[in-house]
Amino acid sequence: MSEELKDHYEKVYRYCYFRVHDRYTAEDLTQEAFLRYFAQNTYIHRGKKLAYLYTIAHNLCVDYYRKGGAAAAQEFTEEVSLTCRDGWEEWTSRLEDRVILKAAVDSLPKEQQEIIMLRYANELSVGEIAKICGLSRFAVYRREKEALRRLCKSLGGD
Repeated sequence: MSEELKDHYEKVYRYCYFRVHDRYTAEDLTQEAFLRYFAQNTYIHRGKKLAYLYTIAHNLCVDYYRKGGAAAAQEFTEEVSLTCRDGWEEWTSRLEDRVILKAAVDSLPKEQQEIIMLRYANELSVGEIAKICGLSRFAVYRREKEALRRLCKSLGGD
């Protein structure tokens, strides 16, 4: 596996986790995405590798829900490590900020949530997101801007 793809394994996992809200299912879907990526050797040496990988992951997540996996993934549980080097107050403050931010992101429409997650959690470019979502770069930019406006409003910012 190329170094570029190794670096993106965790990001594809986060994407799958965002979609299915279950750690073990996300791990399975991530593994399957990479297996399918390498099984399809005609595309590996041309085009945008990362966009193709995310497209596979997206389709696997859609298939998961079509097969009834949504019932098992209704409850979103985030694992929290209790090992905090900065002290309890700072740790709880950061946790509270994360919970508030997560609630604000959860209030966005699913399409905007996906764009925010890909852009800021997975640090993908607008062009890469456009390929993954099947949108134009302008549409991604516009949806990102609207999502950020909603988040600022939701979080009490101007």
